[in-house]
Amino acid sequence: ESWKRFFHAERVSPRVIVRPSWEPFPAGPEDCDVVLDAGMCFGTGQHGTTRACIRFLDTLAAEGRTGSLLDAGCGSGILAIAAAKLGFAPVSAFDCDGAAVDQAADNARVNGVAEAIRLETADLFAYTPAAPFDVVAANIEAPVLLAAADRLAERLCAPRPGAALLLAGLLDRQYPEVRAAFQRRGFAERARLTLDDWTSGLFERV
Repeated sequence: ESWKRFFHAERVSPRVIVRPSWEPFPAGPEDCDVVLDAGMCFGTGQHGTTRACIRFLDTLAAEGRTGSLLDAGCGSGILAIAAAKLGFAPVSAFDCDGAAVDQAADNARVNGVAEAIRLETADLFAYTPAAPFDVVAANIEAPVLLAAADRLAERLCAPRPGAALLLAGLLDRQYPEVRAAFQRRGFAERARLTLDDWTSGLFERV
């Protein structure tokens, strides 16, 4: 309950507003209003890694690159919901915590995108989709990103130039090692954003 005192409506990117259900925000016709109750799960849009990922998603959507998307380690579902509202389709999301998946499902319903998001309880090292995704958002801790680098690059992200990978959850000092690991696997850094000592990157397959 205590975190609710610090969770307020905020414009996180040019078009995405994240707010709690109890606090209104004047949204414009082009805005994506994401209403969120994080409960015990990660993801209110206030953490630097979450904000960075949403800004990257907004950038891709503005360029018309709204293909299939995977939110790997979805927590509250904030990235999947924002992606669905920005026009990405189809959208899939998973988390190893069943409580997080339940909370994400509730949030998706509140936002009117429950039918647009496929949610599963799964582990990153076991999750196997029917087809790889045009965009993969992985807001996960650095050791897990490094351990799962092959799986993210070879099984989850589409094997074509331009497929995008959002890597977050990284302290600034951890970023170079993670960047190098994915560069070795055929990805180039397109953009980097550091917020509150956390660095996130938008990578594209070359």
